[in-house]
Amino acid sequence: MAELEGPEFGKADFVLLDEVTMEQFLENLRLRVKNVLLKSNCVLEAFGNAKTNRNDNSSRFGKYMDINFDFKGDPTGGHVHNYLLEKSRVLQQQPGERNFHAFYQLLLGAPAALLTSLHLCRDPSTYRYTREGAQGDACTDDASGYRAVEEAMAVVGFSPEEMGSVRRILAAILHLGNLRFTQEEETTSVEDTSGVSVLAELTASAPDSLRRALLARTVAAGAGELIEKGHSPKEAAYARDACAKAIYERLFCWIVGRINAGIAARGYDARVHGKSTVIGVLDIYGFEIFDNNSFEQFCINYCNEKLQQLFIELILRQEQAEYQREGITWQSIEYFSNEPIVELVEQPHRGILALLDEACLAAGTVTDSLFLASMDTRLGHHPHYTSRKLCPTDKTMEFNRDFRIKHYAGDVTYSVEGFLDKNKDTLFQDFKRLFYNSADPVLRAMWPDGEQSITEVTKRPLTTGTLFKNSIVALVENLACKEPYYVRCIKPNDQKSPTLFDVERCRHQVSYLGLLENVRVRRAGFAYRQPYHRFLLRYKMTCEYTWPNHLMASDREATQALLEQHGFQDDVAYGYTKVFIRTPRTLVCLEQERAQLIPIIVLLLQKAWRGALARRRCRYLRAAYTIMACYKRHKVRAYLRELLRRFQAVRTLPDFGKSVVWPEPPAVLVHFQDASQRLFRRWRARQIIKNIPPSEMGQIRAKVAAMVALGGLREAWGCQRSWARDYLSSPSENPALALLFARRLQSLKDKVHFGSVLFSCHVRKINRFGKSQDRAILVTDQHVYKLDPRKRYLMMRAIPLSTVTGLSVTSCRAQLVVFHTQSQEDLAVCLHKMQPAGDNRVGELVGVLLEHCRATKRELQVRVSDCIQLSFRGHRRLLTVETRPNAATPDFSKSRDGFVLYWPGK
Repeated sequence: MAELEGPEFGKADFVLLDEVTMEQFLENLRLRVKNVLLKSNCVLEAFGNAKTNRNDNSSRFGKYMDINFDFKGDPTGGHVHNYLLEKSRVLQQQPGERNFHAFYQLLLGAPAALLTSLHLCRDPSTYRYTREGAQGDACTDDASGYRAVEEAMAVVGFSPEEMGSVRRILAAILHLGNLRFTQEEETTSVEDTSGVSVLAELTASAPDSLRRALLARTVAAGAGELIEKGHSPKEAAYARDACAKAIYERLFCWIVGRINAGIAARGYDARVHGKSTVIGVLDIYGFEIFDNNSFEQFCINYCNEKLQQLFIELILRQEQAEYQREGITWQSIEYFSNEPIVELVEQPHRGILALLDEACLAAGTVTDSLFLASMDTRLGHHPHYTSRKLCPTDKTMEFNRDFRIKHYAGDVTYSVEGFLDKNKDTLFQDFKRLFYNSADPVLRAMWPDGEQSITEVTKRPLTTGTLFKNSIVALVENLACKEPYYVRCIKPNDQKSPTLFDVERCRHQVSYLGLLENVRVRRAGFAYRQPYHRFLLRYKMTCEYTWPNHLMASDREATQALLEQHGFQDDVAYGYTKVFIRTPRTLVCLEQERAQLIPIIVLLLQKAWRGALARRRCRYLRAAYTIMACYKRHKVRAYLRELLRRFQAVRTLPDFGKSVVWPEPPAVLVHFQDASQRLFRRWRARQIIKNIPPSEMGQIRAKVAAMVALGGLREAWGCQRSWARDYLSSPSENPALALLFARRLQSLKDKVHFGSVLFSCHVRKINRFGKSQDRAILVTDQHVYKLDPRKRYLMMRAIPLSTVTGLSVTSCRAQLVVFHTQSQEDLAVCLHKMQPAGDNRVGELVGVLLEHCRATKRELQVRVSDCIQLSFRGHRRLLTVETRPNAATPDFSKSRDGFVLYWPGK
């Protein structure tokens, strides 16, 4: 299947994006993808990029990032692989270059309080590792860069504790570089012991253990015996720098691992979420040629040789082999193969990396010069290798120091100095155990190998060159199974200017990138190729002979008929399994015609599918409605049966079914039940009223009128007892004066000829002067009389009933009643001297007056309020009620706003 997925073949599910700009695509990406994928790059650039003489933001490490997409094209996660961090930059930089951005962002962007807690100052020139970069102008805004990195780390998922550990580790590296060592007699010591204390604080380790690791190393002598060997000042400085490089490298690898944990695709199941796709992005260092090229440039250029070899194999060699395999006749193109250069570096037992490992493992003292001599002896015959010893007349190289490799991009002279040390990358076990025992969990997690005992026998670790070669080989194998797309960056000049274009510089880059050979292959070959069945799958709708399925003997004949119908037979070639199209114009024409037909096909499919969905939904709805109708009928019948069962014997019940609980009705019968309950209440009332004597009907109507006026507004209004109305004529209520009242009542009747007595009772009244006295009231169907019981019920005042416009009562148990009149001469009384004591007669008075007004077709307003407004000859007063526990009888009194009734009670 690999041959079907080359860079030109495309995919069956390839999607064309019409009229979508890059800005719109990026905006859509920002809206849909986790912000983590975007913010992780900011963190990696801060810790892995630096300013160089050719680039202000140069990547000093290689990065390969896998991005996972779901079936909709939305990113779901990713994974980052890093390669060969240039950790020697921590110690020293080329003139005009800087250390990694993270150091300057911390020094120039962190708050002053944070710098104080880290024992740092703002000036980068104070620290040996950043002194070189502090001499030039800052290439970026480090203060804003610090804030951006802090925000990005929080988004990626770094906790505040982890971010604090990262800052302390960066500060520890800066302080570590400022340590100096002196020799006193035969022992080495640290010049400034306070620096050791600061380092111990930042690394959360013991000061004594840190000092011993800096000044000595522990060696296992056999049989469990340990020997502590002190360092000379030079050895201590070497151990210090090796420790600084190792700390930063492990910090960077820990950050990459932490980012991978934050951006990993979790919980994705292809069976549930659909097909997923992975896009790999390789962002790796370019070819480097400096004035002084060391081990790092050697590894970087070796990496570029491997990638160029992959480019040649995938693009050039595979292209020509494709045509030969398919039987397409064309002229072969000669191209440069860098395979001998790759073998010069990585060939087992004979390559430069093998010789370098051999020199590092050799017993005795082996220097860089001896390593160079070994290469001259064993590689001197190689056409791409030379040195000053092999070419004595070439004075651009130094004896015993330089060698030259003829790379595909040009000749590069390397200085062999430091090759052995950088390849061995020696770090004493004492530092590993020191940091493994740190109290800082982040720093401790970076040194898992510190757990090993010093007496434990372990395999010799792989060298830096071997590790890098293995990682590059794995990367190339991974890329070889992908469908690659290349973005080649051309640098217009070396002055970082946007207005200069160096023609020779650009011509050189075009040459060593192999772009000329690629263009020649493209021009000599075909722009597009595809297997016949996949070609038909995409374009068969453009031909009547192939849509929807062809009836020809083979897919090749169907493809030929399709192209001939469009008149493209002179621009194509037919291979054994694939069709080849020479110019993009033919493909564009096919795509345009396909794009015109796709909406028609989509509409046809949509119509058929929507019709099928509508018919299926209609069947479901019919079935649902049938079930619902049957269920509703069942619920209605069940409800009616239950209703009949409960109410079939209500005529024989004492309360005529008042205690019967109505069943819960179905939703469709809610209104039916409400109407039935109204009818039932009327029937029940009819049954009750039929048994009431006609003489009691007046009292019933009065109580109903009182209930309508006072129900819910007053605590009690005497509905539970029988209403006697004329209490002053009752011997039980008024034993001493009942006979006198009867005579007075008869004399009034003879004089006024009223029809009936509506109400009579003893009261306590108050006049406009605030004077209260005991009186009695008599309400007839014509007047309201105020009588004096002490004067044989002498009539003190008569108010025509037709002039009474309203009544006011309180919401409490006080028996206060105010008669409002048209003449604004109101009558305020409080009913008292009732038998039994505490009887409630306000409701009775209100009810009989309301029933009388209803019978005479008059309107009477009844107000319930605890603050009653009354009028005495046009003067308005407020009358309120107060409860007094020590009061024996109700009484009126003046108040600031009018009058107050003191009612006995709690």
